[in-house]
Amino acid sequence: MTERIGFIGLGIMGRGMADNLLQAGFELTVWNRTPERMESFIAKGAAGAQHPADLAQKSDIIITCVSDTPDVEEVILGKNGVIHGVQPNALLIDMSTISPATTRHIAAKLAEKEAHMLDAPISGGSEGAAQGTLSIMVGGEEAQVDRAMPCFQAMGKTITYVGGHGAGQTVKLVNQVLVVINGLAVSEALLFAQAGGLDLQRTLDAVTQGAAGSWMLSNRGPQIIARDWRPGFTIDLQQKDLRLVLEAADQMGVPVLGTSLVFNLYRALQQQGLGAEGNHALAKALERIAGFTIGE
Repeated sequence: MTERIGFIGLGIMGRGMADNLLQAGFELTVWNRTPERMESFIAKGAAGAQHPADLAQKSDIIITCVSDTPDVEEVILGKNGVIHGVQPNALLIDMSTISPATTRHIAAKLAEKEAHMLDAPISGGSEGAAQGTLSIMVGGEEAQVDRAMPCFQAMGKTITYVGGHGAGQTVKLVNQVLVVINGLAVSEALLFAQAGGLDLQRTLDAVTQGAAGSWMLSNRGPQIIARDWRPGFTIDLQQKDLRLVLEAADQMGVPVLGTSLVFNLYRALQQQGLGAEGNHALAKALERIAGFTIGE
């Protein structure tokens, strides 16, 4: 029997993911805090829920993809949250990026209801969400991974089980350290190329396939050159993840010098009202220090 899927959170990432589940033929129920975002999914055949508890009552597998730790706590543990409607043996898959400690707390609360949990944060930007090519880092009950795999395969390309509850979230924070420091390298390199009078596109062509190549360089480098700041992932969301990195690093006593630098550069951009731009707008912080711009 095909399991019924509930999806909570139709934002910049969730809408592409939910669409791919629909296209894969899953019976889907959706809920979003802003109800208007549910309309296009209902038009395509999904059912709408009144609140997360209602969605949970109608779902065997519940997927959450919302912005921050308090949002996940609200939709799962809050008034009319998933926990008030979840059925025994149901599986909750949280694909948000949140605190590993909170993930473990939520898993324990769900276990009291005889329900299961996987933390399965994602990487790949809105492009990967729309195209079904996300990287998915899975923590939690290993016995539930096979059960979740058809859903994961509809949304992602690289699916890796990494350990117990909270391990998926911790690996996602590792991912974010790499993303932002790569972003800093891309921005700094393009600023250097601009100052050197180089053709920026030819420079990218020369280096993207070599040892300096990265996803950020190939996907965000051209956007920086074109001064296209549309978000695959916003500065505000990136900052939320970096706060989680800095909190966890503080708890573990780990120095994260590059991440701290990027966090403060992003903070300066947020103060200038740029939080809704793509995370590659990090280049703007370096441009303002340098006194000239890339691609102009």
